[in-house]
Amino acid sequence: MRWVVAFVFMAVLGGAVPAWAAPAPEPLCTMKDSRIGELSGLVSDGSKLYAINDGGSKVQVFVLGRDCKVQKVLTDRTDPFDVEDLARTPDGRLWLSDTGDNQKGRLTVALLEMSPEGKVTLHRLTYPDGQHDTEALIMDKAGTPYLITKDILGEARVYRPSGPLTSPGPTTMEKVGTVKIATTDTQGGPVGSIGSVLVTGGASMPDGSAVALRTYTDAYVYAAPDGDVLAALQRNPVRIPLPGEKQGEAIAFDPDGTLISGSEGVGQPLRTVRGAAALAASAAPTSDGTSATSAGGGGGSPDGGGVPVLPAVGIAVAVVGLGWFGFSRLRRRRG
Repeated sequence: MRWVVAFVFMAVLGGAVPAWAAPAPEPLCTMKDSRIGELSGLVSDGSKLYAINDGGSKVQVFVLGRDCKVQKVLTDRTDPFDVEDLARTPDGRLWLSDTGDNQKGRLTVALLEMSPEGKVTLHRLTYPDGQHDTEALIMDKAGTPYLITKDILGEARVYRPSGPLTSPGPTTMEKVGTVKIATTDTQGGPVGSIGSVLVTGGASMPDGSAVALRTYTDAYVYAAPDGDVLAALQRNPVRIPLPGEKQGEAIAFDPDGTLISGSEGVGQPLRTVRGAAALAASAAPTSDGTSATSAGGGGGSPDGGGVPVLPAVGIAVAVVGLGWFGFSRLRRRRG
């Protein structure tokens, strides 16, 4: 009950992030393959798309054409616990974020590094401050991974390895910042208004010039002209509403700066927003609703930024008290 009271209290205090002048998403293609019923992570190399399912009992990366048809499947017998996101580095390596933990019970999480030939290397990771449910991965242009947690109060934590990745590890991570996200009135997602503060995916431009986070209902695109992820998350983002996505968790950039989003569910569309990265480059350098702060100093207080809010206390009570109950049972998880 304490977190219900806290959420209601914050709902009285704050305001939502403006959507700037972002264009509406346009359909790209429809995900009709039944093997990809729980689309959770997505990346693009400009001609092909790479997609993963939520969870799974083995590593599978589906290589798609721009028509959403599967061209081939990269597989490995490694048995992940709960894969949630996907990233790709300039050398063609794919990184699967095996970091889902709804029950907050995992002693370690993992990154699965897949070579262009399909060989998987396991890198176990540990948090410095207990367990977290994490569905977003951003890789910077140097290949440093950033994990962004999923938090029901809209304050996502940002972690990265404290040193070089080892295999199998574990490598200890360090908390390097927070991202605060306010609720919006964008319709969609499985849990009502609370879904607009839950971070469900991350992405970065292939050249590192922009990064993005998404919730069930919106995308936030940040300029990163120097490739610095933490500096990018301190800038004012462009909020791009992604209305009507049944369970939106996938987000990616094309090399030209087009944003691609997708939802779980067979028959759901992939949609694009052209020029998303360029919109972020024109945004103001500070944020009043969604912001990140460096935990190491030089970027403001670790507790700075806005607070997540709901449109009304009544909605907060209804969504948190009922919607979250259903959400905790939404996924088929092991352990």
